[in-house]
Amino acid sequence: MKAIARLAGAAGTKLRDRTRAVKFRLLEIGRASRSRGEEAKEKLKHVYRKLLSTTGRVVAQARRFAHEVSSGIKCAAWPLGQVLLEARRQSLETMIPRVRQVMRQARERIFKGNTRVAGKLVSLFEPHTEVIRKGKAAKPTEFGKMVKIQEAERQIVIDYEVYEERPSDSALLIPALEAHEQQLGRAPRLVTADAAFFSSSNEAAAHARGVKRIAIPNRSTKSAERKKLQKKRWFRNAQKWRTGSEGRISLLKRRHGLNRCRYKGQCGMKRWVGLGVIGDNLINIGRTLAASAKT
Repeated sequence: MKAIARLAGAAGTKLRDRTRAVKFRLLEIGRASRSRGEEAKEKLKHVYRKLLSTTGRVVAQARRFAHEVSSGIKCAAWPLGQVLLEARRQSLETMIPRVRQVMRQARERIFKGNTRVAGKLVSLFEPHTEVIRKGKAAKPTEFGKMVKIQEAERQIVIDYEVYEERPSDSALLIPALEAHEQQLGRAPRLVTADAAFFSSSNEAAAHARGVKRIAIPNRSTKSAERKKLQKKRWFRNAQKWRTGSEGRISLLKRRHGLNRCRYKGQCGMKRWVGLGVIGDNLINIGRTLAASAKT
């Protein structure tokens, strides 16, 4: 709205900046949320009411600005300025429904205790962001997208995927084998993954595709034969290799920036992850070629 006001001048609705009022409400929410007891809860609700009221006025003003740009009340003095004005209007029309959705979520969460709202948004600027809970003690809740990294020998990543909706881990094993066959022309001799990938149907399907050994632990098994299998040396070595591949994920985050995507949108995230994988593969391929040249 500030950009529209600069481009269109004083025509139409006058801009009222409520940033200062919102900042005070956020400070009040921070203080109230640190207290416990019914009195603190009531104060928190009272402050949220004031914040939602202020946000509603901002949204109403944004709607007026967008309408005045589309109707020609607010217009720029030169053609390029009008193009910029239309771009700002489109941005407003994108953000208005998102902000209203977040307002609905806040009302449901604060006043009704309902945290499961249809179409829940956790980011205004990246609406495709998902809530990811993996049971980690240090990070019980994370935000982003689930990424699959598939590694072969020599620390080479042969496939990756950024999922629009988080799938079950057990549903990823057979597609991973298909990707391996497509890239390398044959099934792997050994497959290893963590326990979330285990299912009897997955093991049977993998053996049917020509996989000789499958080192995926079944944590809930009561079979003595299965427990004996999981104690065999090749099985334990494969699990150690899988544990070491966790370092590949850490390295991709640390060295290639996969801890946070700097591109926008789902396509931007796929591109960001792909560039990180390519960069890491180039380093590892170079090291392998250099080592083989010495021998």
